[in-house]
Amino acid sequence: MPLPLRTRVFWGLYRTFDVAPAMQQPADKVRKAADRRAKSLALPGSRFIVGRTDPRVTVRDDTATLPDGTALPIRVYRPGAAPSGERLPVVLNFHGGGWVSGNMRQSEWWASSVAAEAGVVVVSVGYRLAPEHPYPSPPEDCYAATVWVAEHAADLGVDAERLAVMGDSAGGNLAAVVAMMARDRSGPAIALQVLLYPSVDFVGDYPSEDENAHAPVLAKKDLDNVPDLYFHGTDHERGEPYASPLRGTHENLPPALIQTAQYDPLRDHGLAYAAALREAGVAARHTNYVNAVHGYISLPGVVPAARQALGEAAAEIRSALGAG
Repeated sequence: MPLPLRTRVFWGLYRTFDVAPAMQQPADKVRKAADRRAKSLALPGSRFIVGRTDPRVTVRDDTATLPDGTALPIRVYRPGAAPSGERLPVVLNFHGGGWVSGNMRQSEWWASSVAAEAGVVVVSVGYRLAPEHPYPSPPEDCYAATVWVAEHAADLGVDAERLAVMGDSAGGNLAAVVAMMARDRSGPAIALQVLLYPSVDFVGDYPSEDENAHAPVLAKKDLDNVPDLYFHGTDHERGEPYASPLRGTHENLPPALIQTAQYDPLRDHGLAYAAALREAGVAARHTNYVNAVHGYISLPGVVPAARQALGEAAAEIRSALGAG
């Protein structure tokens, strides 16, 4: 079955000017390429592709100051209909971009829509990026931000006892790792992990990586080059559980919703992670979206499955967190 027409048209146009994808660049050119991509998605009219902020939420920017003094930007989405003093469940969101690119803005439609549809506060985290801040900085930033949100629950108007983590692509990896860190480090308690087309293994090879080697948005060349940008230590880092969560132990992890896309090199990563969680006795729901491509939550205007995926995620979050 072919890609939807609007997806094909978008990709045909986009790749004519994105001639130097950030994840395929050498370390000294990554930031320039990533900044160029971010600017292209902020151009007038881009909202028809990437979506717009849900009008049912209020948005404010804040800063999470970590124990070592690092200041991470965060963006807080709160349903506008919720009473100002009410403590709502909270979802930490980690954006994608291969650990080397991306920003909170690319999750704007998804994060704001999840907040509105699920009746929760969503906190998007601007974690530090490789190659300037290689592994383990991104997962440590995301875990520290999660701890910070739990500790500042009263100021944020959230209920830290009803907390979930969520992320797409590299952000899905980070959400899975934060769930592991919270288990291993005695909190905070996480009720649900929402993993959207996650990367979970830097060691193994998967059929979908070759089947979709030239798919839109993410190609096998990206997957092959990212490890050299993300890891600046020895090769054994790639197999560590906080880098490749598939290689860790999965007992006592929170339930998971895992979404994947048909035309995505990472499709089989999500399938493998769902199987690993179930084998460890963890409830895991896996949905593979037909005709979808990698990055669909950032492209609701050109990937029809994005809105169906939103409905599923919001329903799972409402159920897990007891949200209204």
